[in-house]
Amino acid sequence: MIRAFILALQLLTRLPVPLLGPPPRPEELGLSVVFFPVIGFLIGALLAGLHTVLWLADPGVLAGLVLAVWVLLTGGLHLDGLADTADAWIGGQGARERTLEIMKDPRCGPAAIVAVGLVLLNKFAALQVLLAGDARAVLVLVPVLARASLVLLLATTPYIRPEGLGSPYARHLPRASCGLMLLACSAATLWWLDAQGAVLLGVLAAVFLIVRQRFVSRLGGVTGDALGASCELLETVLLLAVALSADFQNG
Repeated sequence: MIRAFILALQLLTRLPVPLLGPPPRPEELGLSVVFFPVIGFLIGALLAGLHTVLWLADPGVLAGLVLAVWVLLTGGLHLDGLADTADAWIGGQGARERTLEIMKDPRCGPAAIVAVGLVLLNKFAALQVLLAGDARAVLVLVPVLARASLVLLLATTPYIRPEGLGSPYARHLPRASCGLMLLACSAATLWWLDAQGAVLLGVLAAVFLIVRQRFVSRLGGVTGDALGASCELLETVLLLAVALSADFQNG
């Protein structure tokens, strides 16, 4: 279990955590998926800690710092997936094989730059609103829920690259344990945020279904890049949903 946690930590963050012992077995990689939301909790806790330490800072400055730390903690992993997916989605022109071919291209085109810029801009705008108050619960839960969505995607959607990075994770996924983890994430959200938590889960479910349908319709399943793009899009939508609800309540 500890090795699986470390594998998830190495995959989803840039924290310097060594893995001792032999190379990971495929079963350990599959088990590590269960810990994806736990890694989200760790990322969120670090962001919430930064919010606490810099409580009196200007919300705009604090939003920029929180977003920078957020990106640095993940090494831009999911942003890279978003960039590749955006380029492929536009350049593929609806063709499955062309879309998958462009996803493999490491170069960034205009669509990638626009997509990453819009996501970061909207995250910053939402954070600026939220960090004017106490946003610690949101900072913790948003990374958790976004990574829980990755677990659900892997559990319910074919992984279409047999040789891809995510292939052993998808093939050896312990579905029962993943289901329990997803239930725990949902229960924690409702317990921590009450009615707002129910709204957040509703928004997450709606956007998740749309994103999943689009990937299945175009590609027949998901890839590693698609998973990264999903994480970024869901984080952005969740932050915006909470920020907009806060604006409506204050108005």
